[in-house]
Amino acid sequence: MDAEAVCGIYDYLAGRGVRIWIDGGWCVDALLGRQTREHPDLDVAVDHKDEVEFAALMQGLGYTKRRDGDDTAWNYVLTDGRGRSVDVHVFEYDESGKNVYGIAYPYGSLTGQGTINGRAVDCVAPEWMFTFKTAYTPQDKDREDVHALGEKFGFEIPPSHR
Repeated sequence: MDAEAVCGIYDYLAGRGVRIWIDGGWCVDALLGRQTREHPDLDVAVDHKDEVEFAALMQGLGYTKRRDGDDTAWNYVLTDGRGRSVDVHVFEYDESGKNVYGIAYPYGSLTGQGTINGRAVDCVAPEWMFTFKTAYTPQDKDREDVHALGEKFGFEIPPSHR
């Protein structure tokens, strides 16, 4: 998944009134304002109220659900048959900000702003992306992401990611 495709999807959805938040590796790069590595997919957060329209618009772009047994109603992968995939994370908050459906994004975690290919995008906030990236046993790419976020935003690198 390249930066042009990411921005194309983001702009296409935004132009039709569907808001997404960039998550995962592309979120790290958006927060850093530069691409640091290749990304096999695009991770996005989608509000449950927009999911039906989101799915229909993505289908219009040629994306369909990949059925692999790991998918749920709130976390699934869309593929376009050309090697590109979008990992979809659906969430919903109630009127008090409590997560009541899907991926448990803490309230306030989807307040980040980043840049991909010069395009401003909504994404996971830096402190939350750092928290998410340090919550599991890291691969080399995760250590690199954590170090880059730590350097830019002044976060202390935990021993598990040094």
